[in-house]
Amino acid sequence: MAFVTRQFMRSMSSSSTASASAKKIIVKHVTVIGGGLMGAGIAQVAAATGHTVVLVDQTEDILAKSKKGIEESLRKVAKKKFAENPKAGGEFVEKTLRSIATSTDAASVVHSTDLVVEAIVENLKVKNELFKRLDKFAAERIIGESHGPGADPPPPPTLERSSVSSSVIHTIFASNTSSLQITSIANATTRQDRFAGLHFFNPVPLMKLVEVIKTPMTSQKTFESLVDFSKALGKHPVACKDTPGFIVNRLLVPYLMEAIRLYERVHQVSDGDASKEDIDTAMKLGAGYPMGPFELLDYVGLDTTKFIVDGWHEIDVKNPLHQPSPFLNKLVAENKFGKKTGEGFYKYK
Repeated sequence: MAFVTRQFMRSMSSSSTASASAKKIIVKHVTVIGGGLMGAGIAQVAAATGHTVVLVDQTEDILAKSKKGIEESLRKVAKKKFAENPKAGGEFVEKTLRSIATSTDAASVVHSTDLVVEAIVENLKVKNELFKRLDKFAAERIIGESHGPGADPPPPPTLERSSVSSSVIHTIFASNTSSLQITSIANATTRQDRFAGLHFFNPVPLMKLVEVIKTPMTSQKTFESLVDFSKALGKHPVACKDTPGFIVNRLLVPYLMEAIRLYERVHQVSDGDASKEDIDTAMKLGAGYPMGPFELLDYVGLDTTKFIVDGWHEIDVKNPLHQPSPFLNKLVAENKFGKKTGEGFYKYK
């Protein structure tokens, strides 16, 4: 009797697992909104791992620049990955590029996608307007089978997918925001259960981590589908609730801000704490960090750091970790954002 019971329970458990897996969405066709560094990087890794991709931005010029950047990045990857077989490397680059279509009309392409990943400007109003619009065009239910890994390139963005299967696919929305509340973005849509955060790190082709952010409304099916998608990209996903800064930035930004405050005190008193050069050296040699805090601030962008801190400060005014920095504000006001403008805490040629 005990044997029969164990067999029955094992059968029920296997059946439940299979049922749960069957409900997950296998992401094969991806629409990336935003052709900047992050969006282009996401498009590249998705296409390189066998997904079909449509990259969307406002102008053809931006998209042409994005595709050129992706090609250059792919050639670097191929040179290292196929060092002993240049021909295979060239084929890898060409195949990946063929898997990326471009469009300036997001509404015309989201109707036939499994996943929409947004990587545009860090502005809640702009993101809300985008998702509110896309929500009207992205299918609630798509009956049809998307092109799988290793398949031919996607059809032109204006064409419907022609192959049909019995499966029902629900389009998932995800934001790559690093600082805004996912719930606040999701509330602009009617698909809060199919909305989550998917936070990649720059440069996307090299950085292995992806933070998968689950809001109180995100369904388990959506969450698991995004975890599986992240793994399919060769990334290591970590889960986090919809808390300010998620995991990495929640720890990293206060550290960067404290470095700035440490440096600020040099300018406030004659026997200040430490110079930016010594702080960077100390953290590299003492903590084993690849970059010092000021080098990292310049790389990330001082405007981006200020935007994150200002947003957190609005949410929690009394939190000492979220207090603005007068020195950082001064640099940003002078358009000294770091490497991208040629000057931040350091000067660049």
